[in-house]
Amino acid sequence: MAYKYMSKAWRRMHDSYIAEIMRQRVIEWRREPSIVRIDKPTRIDKARRLGYKDKPGFIVVRVRVRKSGFRKERPSSGRRPKAMGVIKYKLAKSLRLIAEERAARRFPNLEVLNSYWVWEDGRYKWFEVIMVDRTLHPEIHLGKGRGKVFRGLTSAGRKVRGLLAK
Repeated sequence: MAYKYMSKAWRRMHDSYIAEIMRQRVIEWRREPSIVRIDKPTRIDKARRLGYKDKPGFIVVRVRVRKSGFRKERPSSGRRPKAMGVIKYKLAKSLRLIAEERAARRFPNLEVLNSYWVWEDGRYKWFEVIMVDRTLHPEIHLGKGRGKVFRGLTSAGRKVRGLLAK
């Protein structure tokens, strides 16, 4: 029952207590490294829905990703502005997938299970990535040499590839 109210508070965060709490937390988060292992999920209802369990082998990592449009480097030789090909390019991956990949590279012995959005400001987006220790949970399979996230098999990867609806 409590998770229902937490979920509702996060859906309407500016009308509830969430926005004020998060504004205070983000001040500290900006000073932290971009990838931080945390003890408990910030959004426990969301984490539980995505497969997190409070038992050994489940790790939550908060990842900070810079928000921005994709800009390509300007060509050194002359072109007219239309043919420069610098602005109005879109990233092929979502920022959530980029966050998952960064977490997977930082912790190579862990497998990415899922991730979710936590907060954003004008410059950054924060995602929490749920990771599992393969040695403690052998039912989570590892592919040939690479994790699920690099093969596009997490929900963020499947969504980017067009295999999931909204």
